[in-house]
Amino acid sequence: MPARPDKNVRRAAVSALRAWAKGHDYAETLVDRHARRNHLSAADRALLNAILLGVLRNKRLLDHWIANLRKGKLDHETRDILRVGLCQLLVLEIADHAAVNETVACARSPVRGLINAVLRRAVAARKTLLAERDTLAPPLRYSHPDWLWKRWKKQFGGDDATTLLAWNNRPAEVFMRFNPLRAEGFPESADPAIVLERSPADGFARCSAPVPAAWLEEGLVYIQDPATRHAVELLAPQPGETILDACAAPGGKAALIAAAMQNDGHLLCTDSNEKRIPRLGENLSRLGVTCAATASFDWTTKPPAEWHRKFDAILLDVPCSNTGVLRRRVDARWRLRLEQIDELTGIQRAILRNALPCLVTGGRLVYSTCSLEPEENGTLIEEFAASRRGIELRETREAVPFRDGTDGAFAALMA
Repeated sequence: MPARPDKNVRRAAVSALRAWAKGHDYAETLVDRHARRNHLSAADRALLNAILLGVLRNKRLLDHWIANLRKGKLDHETRDILRVGLCQLLVLEIADHAAVNETVACARSPVRGLINAVLRRAVAARKTLLAERDTLAPPLRYSHPDWLWKRWKKQFGGDDATTLLAWNNRPAEVFMRFNPLRAEGFPESADPAIVLERSPADGFARCSAPVPAAWLEEGLVYIQDPATRHAVELLAPQPGETILDACAAPGGKAALIAAAMQNDGHLLCTDSNEKRIPRLGENLSRLGVTCAATASFDWTTKPPAEWHRKFDAILLDVPCSNTGVLRRRVDARWRLRLEQIDELTGIQRAILRNALPCLVTGGRLVYSTCSLEPEENGTLIEEFAASRRGIELRETREAVPFRDGTDGAFAALMA
């Protein structure tokens, strides 16, 4: 069903941005909601997604351009309309007439003249604006908070920190993993673009075309970044073991564990959010996992007595700042605050304390995050291991986007 005339894609993008600014919804959720609400076609839904994510990736830069093109205060909705228009013109490179006319049409009558003037001014000044962009400071050019840029500059150095910001601002690549519980290798496709690179050692492939829906529905493949494998490789699951994946939803690492176990043994998959459990169970079932059970449990609280000394191996993929996956979680950079990192380390330590008694004597525990922050990774785990008798830090792994070409990740093995 085509979009209604009074609900064009640009209007949907502005409405989604207004909802996002209230802080209650993630960008991906808003794309789905507004595409359904406006009865958008697949092509228009893709355009809505590109505009919304483009604005959020470049929000700070877009506001800089707005300030250059229009002096004075703007109400929030007018600013969002200008963000949508400038994103189309200067980031997505959509044809001028479509970007300007459709964006002006989505505005209220009193501000249409202003929107039209600013966007046409941007068209006339395009070369100047784009040339100036390359001279801006990295956190402005790549639209990151200053505090995050300063942390990474200190941690990685200016060149690598700049590369990291640029990485975060590019659309995320799609990786898939073949599922050995359903297939012996990657399915064959008539479309050579579906699999660009294969790595037989780890079973992951990079894709540049949509993965066939049938492959996903049949559980032959799973969309998953290669960085996820590090934690499971350190855990080294074995057939016949009893294993806990404590923060399991949506189930990507749990499926890797089950495959390593050859579906032989017992895998308990828990998550603190009860609403995630159905999706977790559906994913595991589709992927052919038969050795797993699911349960809702918050590991910041003490576990039941029957779980003590029960598990041969435990994976703790703990809640974290997500700074290693800002390329995928586009709006997370604007949600995260510096003080939250300290709050998260408190949660991470509590999960470690409560899970450790559930390990059998001589068992293995892997702690993992998708964070790049030392406070959540090496510093925390070294302090924790040093404070516990009978367990020692054996090995750590770290994936850094600008070095490894994958999501950022950290994993540590204690035994």
